[in-house]
Amino acid sequence: MRIAVLTISDAGARGERVDTSGEAVVAWAAAHGWPVSARALVPDDALPIAATIQRWCDDDEADLVLTTGGTGLALRDVTPEATRAVLEREAPGIAERIRVTAGATFPRAALSRGVSGTRARTLVINLPGSPGGVRDSLAALEPIVEHAVRVLRGEVTEHREEVS
Repeated sequence: MRIAVLTISDAGARGERVDTSGEAVVAWAAAHGWPVSARALVPDDALPIAATIQRWCDDDEADLVLTTGGTGLALRDVTPEATRAVLEREAPGIAERIRVTAGATFPRAALSRGVSGTRARTLVINLPGSPGGVRDSLAALEPIVEHAVRVLRGEVTEHREEVS
């Protein structure tokens, strides 16, 4: 599964902050043996966020695009709006799972406005901007994301009960 990582951060884009949340996504991908096919860091600005997601999806550069940052309540947090602008179909259950699972131990996870959905054959998921929030979100995605991507890519066409 090819993963693209888009970090949204004004301070990061200005070179004033190290991209630790993006690094957490890269480490997660490496731990699973999944290549990072694209990576970028943009400011909290809807146009570059939407353009990057759209390009990666339309050019089939990744099976999964994970964004990190810009999902909170601050006025500059526009990642959900930028993402919605380019999604073809939303997948609200994925974002809900992230908030519910992370919220069990970190109640402020409920403040995340992240969205998820698809464009072309790529799954796009917004993650929070903190490394801890990223790790909690990835733990929530762990049991579902690979299957979701396989279904979207047409690799799984039947729904069978899974035996643990």
